Amino acid sequence: MIEPANTTDARLESWLPVAADGDFPIQNLPYGAFQRDGATRLGVAIGDRILDLYALAEAGMTEDVCEPRLLQAPHLNPFLAAGRSRWLAVRERLSALLRVDGDARLRQANLERFFVARHGATMRVPMEIGDYVDFYSSIEHATNLGRLFRPGTEPLMANWRWIPVGYHGRSSTVVIDGTAIRRPRGQRRPPDAQAPEFGPTRRLDIELEVGFVTGPGNALGVPIPARDASEHVFGLLLVNDWSARDIQAWEYQPLGPFLGKSFATTISPWIVTLEALEPFRVRSRLQEPAPLEYLRVDARSSYDIELGIELETQRMREHGAGPITIARTNFRDVYWNMAQQLAHATVNGAATRPGDLYASGTISGSETNSQGSLIELSWNGEHPIGLPDGETRSFLEDGDAVTLRGWCEKAGARRIGFGCARGQIEPAEKL
Repeated sequence: MIEPANTTDARLESWLPVAADGDFPIQNLPYGAFQRDGATRLGVAIGDRILDLYALAEAGMTEDVCEPRLLQAPHLNPFLAAGRSRWLAVRERLSALLRVDGDARLRQANLERFFVARHGATMRVPMEIGDYVDFYSSIEHATNLGRLFRPGTEPLMANWRWIPVGYHGRSSTVVIDGTAIRRPRGQRRPPDAQAPEFGPTRRLDIELEVGFVTGPGNALGVPIPARDASEHVFGLLLVNDWSARDIQAWEYQPLGPFLGKSFATTISPWIVTLEALEPFRVRSRLQEPAPLEYLRVDARSSYDIELGIELETQRMREHGAGPITIARTNFRDVYWNMAQQLAHATVNGAATRPGDLYASGTISGSETNSQGSLIELSWNGEHPIGLPDGETRSFLEDGDAVTLRGWCEKAGARRIGFGCARGQIEPAEKL
């Protein structure tokens, strides 16, 4: 009988090699979906490999903690619906099977049956996303946009400090890391023009975000209290909510974002569970005024996640130069945290379901180069970003590639990584 272990204990080691600075040590064990033998399978990242959960369930190594069908589905939704007790039981079993002093069945088996190389694997969106909500939860980002678009007035709208503002996005255009992004077309009205024009966006932007994926969900008409949010949040991933700022500026009044946002949203392929992130849970930001009762949560409801944006232009690739980091920030300082977001999204009785995606909105800091969008980094084009080869960028050009990265590090804990969310811009479709 293998005794349960603290699955985030920094002393745990896997019998599979894992680089000390790698994203996926045994303390992480994030979930994803990948292609194998012509089918989509669920997997868990460990070092440079993917553990095939279909094969693991088929071999009977998880049947006492989880019905095989939950791990042999082509997406995570059935497993997400099973709830936190099942998630914890499977995590403990995976940790036992992978650690050096644990259950020996897996390491004594034919490894080719159970593992594939992570590098080169074709990844898929790991859940069927019924609904996608994008919030606006960084006070620095909201303040910057208010100053840009409403100079001389109060940058925050009157409701911003009272409710987690958000909009419903388009789940059918959520794509996985590495998917090319086609420059969208739409209506835009140039400055001082009397009428709009139609064409490809000239102000294509990014939004550095962190999203969470929900589990069991709630019945229609029954809100999820903020104190119970952790029972419904399975894990976190990186999100790039690509934005056409000129299309957005023309269309967003009076009902908000539409075609300027709905053309593509990129996510990272691995969902990092709340259990893996527990060592990095931190105090939430002070909120003034104090939120209404239904939005009050445990003081430690945020996570210390370092975030970065890398940019690579077509010219940089042609000259053999690598991408450069243009921004660094942190998730811990978002004003509205995930528990508050989920509580607010369901307080009117709206239902959330297994696999739904909720994103933070652009995460920006107050330091230089800590902003999570190009519109902020270039101050709406007034101060273009200088690149090492003499190029500049205010917004994205065709051939540009953007990569988002996220990771957690601190003394006494193993580094936990999210992998990356990358997309390269292709020219607009010819009409």
